[in-house]
Amino acid sequence: MTYQHNAPFRADVVGSYLRPAELKAARADFEAGRIDAAALKAVEDKAITELVAKQKAAGLHVITDGEFRRAYWHLDFMWGLQGVRRGTAPIQFKGSDGTAVVEAAGVVGEISGANHPFVEHYRFVKALEDENTIAKQTVPSPAQTLFVLQQGIAEDTANPYADNNALAQAIADAYIQVAHDLYAAGCRTLQFDDCTWGAFVSEDFKDTVFGVDAKTVQRQFAAVNNAVIAAMPEDMVVTTHICRGNYQSQWFSAGGYGQVADVLFGEENVSAYYLEFDDDRSGDFEPLAKVSGDKKVVLGLITSKKPELEDPEAIKARIAETAQYVPLERLCLSTQCGFASTEEGNHLTEDQQWAKIALVRSIADEVWPSR
Repeated sequence: MTYQHNAPFRADVVGSYLRPAELKAARADFEAGRIDAAALKAVEDKAITELVAKQKAAGLHVITDGEFRRAYWHLDFMWGLQGVRRGTAPIQFKGSDGTAVVEAAGVVGEISGANHPFVEHYRFVKALEDENTIAKQTVPSPAQTLFVLQQGIAEDTANPYADNNALAQAIADAYIQVAHDLYAAGCRTLQFDDCTWGAFVSEDFKDTVFGVDAKTVQRQFAAVNNAVIAAMPEDMVVTTHICRGNYQSQWFSAGGYGQVADVLFGEENVSAYYLEFDDDRSGDFEPLAKVSGDKKVVLGLITSKKPELEDPEAIKARIAETAQYVPLERLCLSTQCGFASTEEGNHLTEDQQWAKIALVRSIADEVWPSR
């Protein structure tokens, strides 16, 4: 029997986990041609099965595949779309220690969501659900894909889309197809991971984004997300995670939510926001007053970038502070991001990863004892 509740949960997670050494070795062997796809899948299947058992043992109600079949949190999904190919990023964004992400995705034909590999990936995790857990599927948001595909790749491509509006519509249509296929596979919680808003909070994008009025761009990006959400079945819960970068414990941008709050919190039609709040880069909680309706907020107060454990009393005090702007019954707790947004992972051990999750759960049990 499937768990009868849906995301978000009082003690929650974003979705990615540190890859075990055996899986990293198998992926390297596959890239080098030493093993075939079937051998790699066997290692992935074993690692994911073991990961799900650990998630259940940790008392989590949400399970994921840890993104173990991906190299990147976002690009693998884009590469899985018809009409999109892998390539070199023309604009290479650098992390806080100067390391750049050099790969990207570009349009090479008509975009479609047909036969997306993530659907089969989801079916594997779905089969591991039990009476206490529900399987969540994470994907980059439609806006994130628009942001990446707008920039394209350095290699020559044959992009058939005349302007960004046509590209946005094609992306929305592809996402709707993938999401409906996921729904048919049993998915009822879909998470849009989104670094676009994490970039738009930056002082660099306060007035304009690449020469275009900032609010105009914000509304275009919210609109492509909303177009997909509007096409979802009624019982498909769509949430979003907003991030400023989580690349091998690095970050890419800084700034509070104030300059995006009107559009992001007031106009995007998700059920819940998973928000970074693990350090000063995220600003204060006041912009959360703009969260409209009965939408929930999952506070990412526990960092996944560093191994040191936070003071539980300090975290509880920050939750109480947030309740000035969003009622406590609409709040939840998680880590600020996943533990491995790329396959390299953040700079902590697996034991430290699970200690972070145990801390999230113990604090949630105290703040919401009837959770």
